[in-house]
Amino acid sequence: MQVILLERVAKLGQMGDVVDVKSGYARNFLLPQGKALTASAANVASFEAQKAQLEAHNLETKKEAEALATKLDGEQFIVIRSASDAGALYGSVTPRDAADAATEAGFTVDKKQVVLAKPIKDLGLHAVHVLLHPEVDVTIHLNVARSEEEAELQASGKSIQELAAEAEAEAEFEIAELFDDIGAAASDDDDLVEDAPAEDDAQPEEEK
Repeated sequence: MQVILLERVAKLGQMGDVVDVKSGYARNFLLPQGKALTASAANVASFEAQKAQLEAHNLETKKEAEALATKLDGEQFIVIRSASDAGALYGSVTPRDAADAATEAGFTVDKKQVVLAKPIKDLGLHAVHVLLHPEVDVTIHLNVARSEEEAELQASGKSIQELAAEAEAEAEFEIAELFDDIGAAASDDDDLVEDAPAEDDAQPEEEK
C-alpha cells in the first residue's frame, strides 16, 4: 500500500515522501496517528497545496521539542512499586507510568511519546526513550524502587542485589552479636556460681 508521509517516520522517510508499507501498518498506525495519507492523486495534490504550511508547522513543533529536550534529556524519575525481595515487580511499569512520572516533575510528556521495547518488570534504573518529535528524541531514566529511601540508594549506584546482600549481611551480623551477648551473659552466670561460697563455708563456725 502506498502512502504519503505527513512527517518524518523512522525507517520510512521524510515528510512528503511516497512510500510502500504494509496495509495493516498503514491502517492501524500511520493513518489513524495522522502521520500519513493514502497516496491517492487527490491526497498528493492536497499535500502539495499545503506543503509550505505543513513544513512551517513542523519546524515550529521541532523547535519546541528541542527546547524541551535540553531540559528533559538525562533526567531521572522515581517510580514506586511493590516487588519481591529478588526485585521482580508485582505488575509492570508502562509508558503511561513513565509519562506520568515526567509530567508530575513538571515536564509535558504524553504516553504515546514514550518508547519501551518491553514493559519494565524489575526494580532498578531503566533507560527509556522519549520521542518528543519525529526528529527529536531523548533518553530519561526511571528509578523503579519500593520506597524513596531505596530509590536514593539505587541512584547512588547500588543494585537491588547489592542492597539485598547488604541487608542479609547486616542481619547476620546482628544475629552473631546477639549470640555473643548471650554467650557473655552465660559466662558471667558461671563466674557467679564459681565465686559463690560453698554451703559449709557459709555456715557460722559454731554450727559446724
